[in-house]
Order: sequence, then C-alpha cells, then structure tokens
Amino acid sequence: MSFYVTTPIFYGNGSPHLGHAYTTMAADVMARHMRQRGEDVFFLTGTDEHGEPIAEAAEREGITPQELVDRTSEEFREMVRKVDATNDFFIRTTDGGHVERVQELATRIYENGHVYKGTYEGWFCPRCADFKGSSEIGPDETCPIHEIPLTREEQENWFFRLSAFQEDLEKLYAENPDFVEPAFRGNEALSFIREGLQDVSISRSTISWGIPVPWDPEQVVYVWFDALFNYYTALGYAREGEDLTPVFWPASWHILAKDILKFHAVFWPAFLMAAGIEPPERMFVHGYLLMDEKKMSKSLGNVLDPFEVIDRYGADALRFYCFREVSFGQDGNISAPGFEARYDGELANDFGNLASRTLSMVARYRDSVVPEAEAEPALAADFEGFTDGIVADLDEAALGDALERCWVLVRRLNRYVEETKPWELAKSEDSEDVARLDSVLYGLVEGLGTVTAHLVPFLPESTTTLLAALGGGEAKLAPFGSRPGGYRVEQIEPLFPKVESGDGTGG
Repeated sequence: MSFYVTTPIFYGNGSPHLGHAYTTMAADVMARHMRQRGEDVFFLTGTDEHGEPIAEAAEREGITPQELVDRTSEEFREMVRKVDATNDFFIRTTDGGHVERVQELATRIYENGHVYKGTYEGWFCPRCADFKGSSEIGPDETCPIHEIPLTREEQENWFFRLSAFQEDLEKLYAENPDFVEPAFRGNEALSFIREGLQDVSISRSTISWGIPVPWDPEQVVYVWFDALFNYYTALGYAREGEDLTPVFWPASWHILAKDILKFHAVFWPAFLMAAGIEPPERMFVHGYLLMDEKKMSKSLGNVLDPFEVIDRYGADALRFYCFREVSFGQDGNISAPGFEARYDGELANDFGNLASRTLSMVARYRDSVVPEAEAEPALAADFEGFTDGIVADLDEAALGDALERCWVLVRRLNRYVEETKPWELAKSEDSEDVARLDSVLYGLVEGLGTVTAHLVPFLPESTTTLLAALGGGEAKLAPFGSRPGGYRVEQIEPLFPKVESGDGTGG
C-alpha cells in the first residue's frame, strides 16, 4: 500500500513561523506512523516562489526575485529540519521540473476547452493573490483573512471555466462525504460551491515573475494555478529517472490551514478534473494557533517562536505541545506558561519519570535484565485494543486523540508502580513476592516499550533514545506482551530535563 501526504507549499516572501511548523509537524506525524505500519510513504513539502508579492518584496530589498526565494527557501528547509520532519522531497515552484509540468498541464486544460480570454474587474487581495467574491469581502472593502484594504483591479487575462464544474464538484462531495475533514470545513467548501461558482482568472498580464502561459507568453500563470499543481508535478521528477505518479497519486491527505480552504477544496479538484486527473482522496484543514484569543502576529508581540522553543526544549517538546494543547482541526490558544506546564507535568514528570524509574528498578532489582515472566492480567487488559485505537485515530488525522490514548497508559503505568510497590516486593524473600516482582517489572518494561513505540511519530528523538535503552526495541506497532523478557536494558539521562522558567518560549 502507498501513502502520500503533503503540506501546502509555503509562500517565499517571508520567514517561517509557528503556523508553518505546525502543518509540517502534523504531516510528519502521519508519515512516520504510516511507515511504522509498513506503508510505502511519500511526504512532500516545499516553497511557493512566484507571484506579485514576491516580486514586490524583492524590489523593496533591491534584489532579484530569484535571490529572494533562494534565501527564503533555505529558511524553510531549515525549519523542516529543525522540527525533525522526514519529508521525501522539498519542491520549489522555480524548479525546472515543476515549471515544465505546469506548462504541460495548463496546455492540456486549454486544449480541453476549459480556458478562455476575458476581462475581470473586482476587489483583489495582494496577500491572498485572489479576487474576492461578494461574500468574501470584509468591512470597508478589506480582506477578512489579512485585514488589509482590497484593491480594485481590472485585468485582461485567461479564465478557467470554474462555473462549468459546479455539478461535478457537488457530486464529488456527495460521493465522498469525508473528502474534506473536519466535516464542518467540508460544509464550508460545499456552501461556497452551492452559492454559485464564478470563473477564475488563471493568468496575470501585469507581472513577469511567474511561469509563462504556454500559448500566450506575454502573460504568466496565476500563482495559485501554478502552486496547487505542485502536489502532482513533484511526483514526476522527485526521484531521478522515475515517475512516482502511478505509485502515489491520488494523494492520501493534503494537510492545510483553514485560510486556504477555498483554493484546495474548490479550485484544486476542478483544475484536476479539467486536466483529466483524479482528485486527491482527502484533505484535513486545521485551525489557527492563537495567543490571547488572537492569531499570532509579530506586530502584536504575541508570538511563540518555534526556533527558540526548539533551541531551549528540543523539537519533541514543541511537537508534543502543539498537538496535546490544541484539538487538531480547531482554533486553539497556546501560551508560554501553558507550554512549560505541559513540558514539566507530562513530558518530564509523567513520561520521563516513568522511563527513569522503570529502568532504574530493573537495574537495581534484576541487574538490568528484564525478567522472563508474564505481565499481570489486570495490566495486560489495559492495553487491549491500544494499537487498533491509535491506527483508527491517525487514519482520521485525530492527532490529539492518539496522544491522549498514549497518555492514559502512561498515567496507568505510573499508578501501577504506586499500586504494586516494587521496592517492597524486592525486600521480600517469599517466592510469591519474588515471582510477582518479576511479573511487575516485565509488565512495566513491556508497557513502557509499547507506549514508546506508538509515540515515535510525535516524539521521534526521545523515543529513539528510550527504545535503544529498552534493549534496542524496534519502533513497531506490536501488541503488549509480544516481546519476551531476557534482554538487557540500560539506564539513561532524563529524557526531558528540567529547564529553568524564563522567557525563552516567547517571540
């Protein structure tokens, strides 16, 4: 089986922020999990490098657009590395392979009769790179997403017959009710479609920084028409000498933020249909990370800087916090104090302390060799259905639910230590107590190893360290009790060392 997951490609006129990291980490969790299941995985991310905002940003700096995107693309590559993402390819829309394939697809759509020349006048948001319909205009002709004034523009461009795909799109949603998740986001997209679709411009005549329209080189391809095709074009050249399209298309999941819902859930499937290409299987639309109930903004000074968090606490801590604190798919508040509370309470105390005390007790009472015993039935029962539950959660991109499922067992194992009191059993010479200590220690190690393996997608660095200490256990989604004892374990330094509170998480 194959599994293909994408992030949006990030726009190259600015530097990475936590929102970009959030989407990237989510896609990586899903990619890592599917690799654990033995799937053939392809994970794509990259940068969107054409369009007027980039040309304008470059002009302000006195450099060429190419120089600007070369710099910002490397910043996004570094962000991907920093959050410990395992992408298989990083696409740039200035790649020759992408440019060539976009022109081929544009020509196919043109020859299929879905494009015509016309004039458009309307309200335009330069940051969305989008003409706004009447229902998308904020007070005083502003963009409701970016809260900036819209400009009135008139352009003679090439238009895509989006209106001709209304029935096809409604049918797509009717036949695939989970095409867009969460369901309320799918309903938003469907409502937009049912309002009546207007044809959209797919070229620009006023700028030169873009891919030339194949049949009209005086114009360049509209940045969204260019960018959306990255999910498809990348498969054609990501691996030298090999076309991965038959293996991985249609995409399993597009992961994206809610502000680009219309482009992905309405325009994108229509573009694909026009080119005779199957739409993606599913897309998941997440909300915003907020501080003080507001979307994070450097100008407001309410930014949780992902790079400072990683430098101070490590990438695992950031990955954990984002999906533990906020229900994936919803808007949610985050804060520096909230981060520190999760780090100290759940990572350092719950999970880190469980690992330390378990390994220490095996070292102290059994010379670091895991007893060849069976776990007590009551503990084993708590793990029944665990793997199936994790698989079901992540099949629905319910990242927070999967983490909660793990944490229920982390807390259970900590309670089990307190209930069984291995330190008291170790003092006894009674044969029943000796046997029970063996069973308790085996159950703790097996339970810790089972949970740790399922946490690998969320906490890749610390789980690698812990699995190595647990006798080199593999990151397989194996059921509790499947690994017999008799192997050696090692003690380790604290997985999540205490960090003095400060403003290191602030922006």
